[in-house]
Amino acid sequence: MQRTLAILKPDCVRKNLVGKVLAHLQEAGFKIVAMKMVHLNAKTAGEFYAVHKQRPFFNDLVKFMTSGPCVPLVLEKENAIQDYRKTIGATDPAQADEGTVRKLYADSKEQNIVHGSDSPESAAYEIAHFFSNAELVDNFGA
Repeated sequence: MQRTLAILKPDCVRKNLVGKVLAHLQEAGFKIVAMKMVHLNAKTAGEFYAVHKQRPFFNDLVKFMTSGPCVPLVLEKENAIQDYRKTIGATDPAQADEGTVRKLYADSKEQNIVHGSDSPESAAYEIAHFFSNAELVDNFGA
C-alpha cells in the first residue's frame, strides 16, 4: 500500500464540493487514512509550498491557499500517488481528461480544486506537514 497527501483547496470548500470530491476519490478505490479541515496562514502555506518559492506564481499560490479553509487528507491504495494524479487530472482543467476531478470541478489552472503529492518523497514530507503518526488510521475495518 502507498499513501499520498491530497488537499481539497479553498475553492473546493467555497464551492461546497468537498463531499462530491471525496465520493469521487472513494469510488476510485482510495481509502481515507486521515482528514481534517484547516485554515492556513501565510507562514504555514509558505512553508508547505517552499519548493515553489522562487517561482513567479508563489505569492499568488500562498494568497489563494490562505483565502479560506481547506481539507488535507491522506489517501491509501496500491500506486496511490500515480493513481491519484490520474484521478484528479492535469493542473489546467482545460487539458484534463474527461471525468477527472479537475475537468469536472476546477475553474482554472490557478484554482484547480485539489493538490496532490508528486512522488513518494514529497508525499512523506507533505503528510508529516499536516498529520502526526497518531492521526493516521491504519485499519478501520475496510
